Amino acid sequence: MQNHYTAFDGTHRVGSGPLAVVAERCKAHLDSEPNASPIIYDDSTGRPVDIDYRGTTHDVLARLEAIEPAPARRGPGRPKLGVVAREVTLLPRHWEWLAAQPGGASVALRRLVESASRENVDIDRTRQASEAVDRVMLALAGNLAGYEEASRAFHRREGERFTALTEAWPGDVRDYVRGLAAAVL
Repeated sequence: MQNHYTAFDGTHRVGSGPLAVVAERCKAHLDSEPNASPIIYDDSTGRPVDIDYRGTTHDVLARLEAIEPAPARRGPGRPKLGVVAREVTLLPRHWEWLAAQPGGASVALRRLVESASRENVDIDRTRQASEAVDRVMLALAGNLAGYEEASRAFHRREGERFTALTEAWPGDVRDYVRGLAAAVL
């Protein structure tokens, strides 16, 4: 599944879609308005994406391709499964319990993580969506009238109040924030 991105220059939406498409629109926007400062947001996290707009559109898109995540480095363990060694800090009693499990600590930890991730999928999705709304709303609407009350209404899951409090916001910001918030409210 491809991530979706949205770019804003102030309160004006520049574009929305896959990163390359949005970056291309931002580059065109910058070429026509050199004093613009577009910011691209990852819709799933609400985090801004840093793009280097120097050079031609082709240069910008080539740099985007270069920063795509590299395949995981293969090392010891089970590389075909994508196993990655990392450090985990536990209390001695936790290590003792893990060591006593069939298959050892790694197998027991993988089983626990798989189980927890399946059980909490809806909770995790809601939390991540809520964090994305927080980030975007603060960045785009933090200085707008009613921001604090709208933020409180959002966190209380008061959908109607949230909608009313965001009504006076600039249309692009209002619609984007409401669209992200719909996953939570």
